[in-house]
Amino acid sequence: MTEQRVQRRLAAILAADVVGYSALMEREEEATYAEFERLKRELIEPSLARHEGRLIKTTGDGAHAEFASPLAATRCAVEIQDHLATGAGPLRLRVGINLGDVIVGQDGDLYGDGINIAVRLEGIADPGGILISEKVYDEIEGKLDAVLEDRGEQQLKNISKPVRAYAVCAEGYSALLDRLSVAPPLPDKPSIAVLPFENMSNDPEQEYFADGMVEEITTALSRFKWLFVVARNSSFTFKGKAADVKEVGRRLGVRYVLEGSVRKASGKVRITGQLIDALTGAHIWADRFERDLTDVFALQDEVTTAVVSAIHPRLLQTEIAMATRRRPENLNAYDCYLRAMQQYCLTTREGLAEATRLAHRALELDPQFGFVAALAGLCHMQKVIRGYAVDPQFERKEAIRLSRLALSIDDSDPDTLACAAGISAFMVGDSESEIEMADRAVALNPNSFIAWFNRGWVFEISGLPEEAVWSFERAIRMSPVDPLLHLTVVGLGAALIELGRFDEAIVAGKKAQRQNPAYAAAYRCLASAFAHVGRDAEARKAAARLLEIDPTFTISTRMGRVRRSHVKLLIEGLRKAGLPE
Repeated sequence: MTEQRVQRRLAAILAADVVGYSALMEREEEATYAEFERLKRELIEPSLARHEGRLIKTTGDGAHAEFASPLAATRCAVEIQDHLATGAGPLRLRVGINLGDVIVGQDGDLYGDGINIAVRLEGIADPGGILISEKVYDEIEGKLDAVLEDRGEQQLKNISKPVRAYAVCAEGYSALLDRLSVAPPLPDKPSIAVLPFENMSNDPEQEYFADGMVEEITTALSRFKWLFVVARNSSFTFKGKAADVKEVGRRLGVRYVLEGSVRKASGKVRITGQLIDALTGAHIWADRFERDLTDVFALQDEVTTAVVSAIHPRLLQTEIAMATRRRPENLNAYDCYLRAMQQYCLTTREGLAEATRLAHRALELDPQFGFVAALAGLCHMQKVIRGYAVDPQFERKEAIRLSRLALSIDDSDPDTLACAAGISAFMVGDSESEIEMADRAVALNPNSFIAWFNRGWVFEISGLPEEAVWSFERAIRMSPVDPLLHLTVVGLGAALIELGRFDEAIVAGKKAQRQNPAYAAAYRCLASAFAHVGRDAEARKAAARLLEIDPTFTISTRMGRVRRSHVKLLIEGLRKAGLPE
């Protein structure tokens, strides 16, 4: 009997699968199945035909195809991803492409490392992305209208030698890879950013006062629900820079920009301001205001009213009244509060200690200053969850006491409500009450970054990660270039892990890592998400980096500082990544 000779050939192989297919099937089995069948029939198969590809086989959640050339395979993948990026359906794909020697089976199916490498590349591609091997890169470089981003050598599962991989970043679908874009589109209502005002005082120490004025004006503007107002933190990324107003508008996604200066001297405060149309560069309004230092809040209201009137001439007096929150009675208390906020935003052990001292001092000077009580509570809470507390039980009790005090002073201020809800979520665990407060906060001020950020954590901790994802994404839109964006993105990543959307969690974790390479929580997110998708080498690398930053980390101590019920999959992934129990 003659031995049958094995048939081999060189082929470009495309492997694709649906992102998060198992989780989608669990939630909506019939709808997900029907949508993928539609996707194959109306998009994948016609695109294969246009690029002379042959469908080898379909799997439950994906497809494998063969092409005569790597360029044809890549163009087909770009066409498919470009179409999906326009929002044509709820499903997203990952694609891997390899050029290699394959074995041709009697049934026409293909086997061997040529296929296996394409499948493994697809498994580590970004959601909505295309990952190609170095062999494909060598064939298509300079022939495709796309950026080819070197992702380095990848150790692929069951492949003995590392494979160098490249991400294909074509214009259409690459915008989908990261929804955390720093160039968001204009909202469908008037939008504004308040840039840092220049400190014209002789004393450099008064910088915080100028910054505080901008924060107050931003907060007052954000109370107008028909306005879209970018959060203070994103606006302040332009502090000290000679930024082009049109570029500011583009990066923040706003139509109007307010800029100006503050001078504090001889018991008086003077503000100059100008409102500019960021699309055209035209000046819409400019004015100067001066008041006694004791009337600083009235001055802020005057500026706010003037700006809003310039945007919306038919301003109602009732809206002005709604935009004016309860002010501290004591100006020295306000001074301490501004300094406390400055220290709190440093997110360091020393900064939290100083912020705590200043917030308590502000509360002593003005016991009816509601938000500063909430700020003091946040300081005590952060000491617990960051592991800075010498006596965690004392800090926990103080956080709860101060948040309740803040609500007793003013439960109609959205930022106070939001902070109290966040403190309670981490320290108490009364989900029904916390959700009610968080929802009320965003209803009172849908422009508040603080409200959306805290709502995200409330829903995350309450075991409702889908609502958490939506809230964190709203917070990111309110402050798209926030210097503390990594805090929000890690919350988003944690919620995505609990939804089983591990590839998207990796995108979020990488974003947090790029924002702040020393932020330990980013590596917790990455270690867990990588472990869940079987990218073991990358999971171990993230875990090792986490232990470099936080050498005392253990799952039981670090994750035991907060309620654990909402982080089951996160903890499971940390264990898989080999982190100490």
